[in-house]
Amino acid sequence: MASWPLPELIELESLLPALEQHARVRVLSRVSVGTRELPIWALSLGTDDPAAPTLAFIGGVHGLERIGTQVVLAYLRTLSVRLSWDRVLHDTLSRVRLLFVPLLNPGGMLLGRRGNPRGVDLMRNGPRAAGGRGTFLLGGQQLTPLLPWFSGDPGLAMEVESLALANVIERELFSAPTSLAIDCHSGFGMIDRLWFPYARTRKPFPHLAEVVGIKRLLGATLPHHVYRVEPQAQAYTIQGDLWDYLYDRQRALHPERVFVPLTLEMGSWAWVRKNPWQLWSIDGSFNPVLPHRVKRTLRRHLPLFDLLLHAIRSHEAWVAHDDQQRVAREHEAFSTWPRS
Repeated sequence: MASWPLPELIELESLLPALEQHARVRVLSRVSVGTRELPIWALSLGTDDPAAPTLAFIGGVHGLERIGTQVVLAYLRTLSVRLSWDRVLHDTLSRVRLLFVPLLNPGGMLLGRRGNPRGVDLMRNGPRAAGGRGTFLLGGQQLTPLLPWFSGDPGLAMEVESLALANVIERELFSAPTSLAIDCHSGFGMIDRLWFPYARTRKPFPHLAEVVGIKRLLGATLPHHVYRVEPQAQAYTIQGDLWDYLYDRQRALHPERVFVPLTLEMGSWAWVRKNPWQLWSIDGSFNPVLPHRVKRTLRRHLPLFDLLLHAIRSHEAWVAHDDQQRVAREHEAFSTWPRS
């Protein structure tokens, strides 16, 4: 492996030898930063049956949000150790597939930028869908990469990193009858949120019944959990959201299948409130800085990730079985998240 000036990439590559017996490892693409070519790694664990239920863990979409990559790596490291002794995990992985893309935007992370080396915010770099609108600037702007939230020049193809994510999600998840994804971010508010689509509109998410099923599982299994489950658009709207694009594409190709992409938005304002001095660094606005808070954050989300692993294995527990159940859950959803 090459020697990188990026701790997260070094850690990721240090895990590969321990996983080589269990994982299918590949480089999705490479990103140029000066004379360096940084890899975008993907790892698949579990069965290679394309029809197996599948769960994806994504991190590092925004280069400033290092903690997103770090929590994905923490879970991957846990699994790498458990694979050496945990027969229950082996049995689970014989029936499901896990996909990891821990660091989608290595160039942005190396440069200390939210966007990629070209200044593009990857989470706003998908095709813009009709019938949606984005919050001014925050929801994606096409004026200049000198301003935040630049979604890319109109008419150009998606960025290398965005295409890499879109292609691997389509290849690994679209063939599954049931699939979940969790994309790990930080920076919004005082609490940790689990967002679900849509990002571009407040119209109801077509798989709202499945979100209610997951929310029930989460509340019953981890009754003291820290997450607020809510629609992404309740916070702000985005045009060109990658998960909106991938969800709509999967639904157009396979309307009978279930795909629920979730976003873990870790509330970085809580870290800043406890340690205001970290605002003096750009990293400190989006990541815990003090060592004990980093460790606390890395272990905080492991129960959630384990729950999602068991949920994808036992998807019958949360997928709506019939129209009557779907309608009942949607009524429950509308009482929790009123329609605008």
